[in-house]
Amino acid sequence: MQKRWTVKAYQPNQEQLLQSSLRIHPLLCRLLVQRNVTNFEAARQFFRPTLEDLHDPWTMKDMDKAISRIEQAFFQHEKILIYGDYDVDGTTAVATVYAFLQKLYGNIEFYIPHRYREGYGISMQGIEYARDNDFSLIIALDCGIKSIEHITIAKEWGIDFIICDHHLPDAILPPAIAILNPKQTDCPYPYKELSGCGIGYKLISAFAQKRGLPPSEANQYLDLVATSIAADIVPMTGENRVLAFHGLVKVNTDPLPGIKALITLSALKEKLTIANLVFVIAPRVNAAGRMDDARKAVNLFIENDVEKAAAIAAVLHADNFDRKEIDNTITQEAIVLLQNDADIATKKSTVLYQAHWHKGVVGIVASRLIDKYYYRPTIILTQSNDDKVAGSARSVMGFNVYEAIHQCKDLLENYGGHFYAAGMTMKTENVKAFQERFEAVVANTIRPDQLVPEIVIDSEIQLSDITPAFYNILKQFEPLGPENLRPVFLVRNVTDNGYSKIVKDEHIKFSVKQGKYGPTMSGIGFYMADKFSILADKRPFDMAFTLDENEWNGQTSLQLKVIDIRRHQ
Repeated sequence: MQKRWTVKAYQPNQEQLLQSSLRIHPLLCRLLVQRNVTNFEAARQFFRPTLEDLHDPWTMKDMDKAISRIEQAFFQHEKILIYGDYDVDGTTAVATVYAFLQKLYGNIEFYIPHRYREGYGISMQGIEYARDNDFSLIIALDCGIKSIEHITIAKEWGIDFIICDHHLPDAILPPAIAILNPKQTDCPYPYKELSGCGIGYKLISAFAQKRGLPPSEANQYLDLVATSIAADIVPMTGENRVLAFHGLVKVNTDPLPGIKALITLSALKEKLTIANLVFVIAPRVNAAGRMDDARKAVNLFIENDVEKAAAIAAVLHADNFDRKEIDNTITQEAIVLLQNDADIATKKSTVLYQAHWHKGVVGIVASRLIDKYYYRPTIILTQSNDDKVAGSARSVMGFNVYEAIHQCKDLLENYGGHFYAAGMTMKTENVKAFQERFEAVVANTIRPDQLVPEIVIDSEIQLSDITPAFYNILKQFEPLGPENLRPVFLVRNVTDNGYSKIVKDEHIKFSVKQGKYGPTMSGIGFYMADKFSILADKRPFDMAFTLDENEWNGQTSLQLKVIDIRRHQ
């Protein structure tokens, strides 16, 4: 798959000013300026974030109302239901708030909607459960901001709602007692990009202050907050960076029993990073809701008994194994369908439907097809339990897939989502018409460059710049995530040293040098065996790569982790 390379613009004046105060390698200053770190104090907060940098939770709109309503429930011995979505952000948020409040008050339960029977957000079944079991207060986490109809019904039934949500609100809001969401236009809270669990953390932080409890009572759940930040792909800036930084400290020193059990099952030995949470911990948590019931994830997070936590983690681990087998099978079936499509070369979108595909993994399959096979807006559809077809959409950089689906709304029963991901349901007889309409919409609106994957490069670099001292500071850019991604470098005009080889038929290992007497560095390119010919013909080439460490026989060395290779022009 051909890729286009884009090198970020430089701001030399700001870079020089920062370099004069920090006295570190100019390229590191360039990376910092790109991340809006432009002075010494901003650099201190970036490299040494402290919990004192967090904003006062009481500045969030309706925080006083939320705390007062919870205290009222305590005083009047009301039943409280903690309600949250079935993904990682929702389950960590529910576990955080439930575990904290349950220590102070016994009349409390939690509720996670079933992914397939109830769907996303506040469900009618959930409200009926609250009514039938005499709950008079529901604290909704990572959902609720758009659930006007259901929350209105709950209010008529005498059930109050506190909404803790981070999704963009509409102009009309649900009739809740309190809405904690910094994205409300009239909310003065300074940081707008918290995860759902992050807002839950702010709620319990305020409650701890009100009760005169030490900050540690809320901070003991920072490993859950960090997991939510990693999994929900929120910006790794401001408070999210502070919370993720200290959450990772807790993950690596004193994790909750459930997190520790997942780490053990995953056989992770090294110090955990955000990437480990994203690719190792989060899939096992998500697998609970994808394959069965996400309540298992909350039960894992709130379990204090080490042996019981290990038993629940083993179930999630098995769910994730099943999930991987299923999504690999569906991906291979999808590839066969595409290969047998005579019009594949001219299409600008992929929309595939098979009734037997598992609903829990269609979004994963859509992402996999885009990443590795056909880079274009992709929708995977399957038969739903209610005799409808349900599916997930994923998009490519810069293309609004939600808007494209919106233009097909007359063919749909329901749909929702955002710029890069969406879901929808439709009648089975509308699948063919939807495929044709979606293809027409995409073909008429997508730009040719959006159909070519882009590698965004932070900076060109010389191999001589790459030293242990340089890398030691680069490591401190962790925690990494959106708006603070792992830096990507470009090195030009390098040549192979003659030690390149293909490993396991898929990967390449190599050693390169820059200039006749320049330094030599080794590297690896995963799933890049098709690029081996560029190395083997001995002509100069350019590489886009990230930096990491390689440990072998007790020795640690820097290596290039290659993203793409092309001949030097």
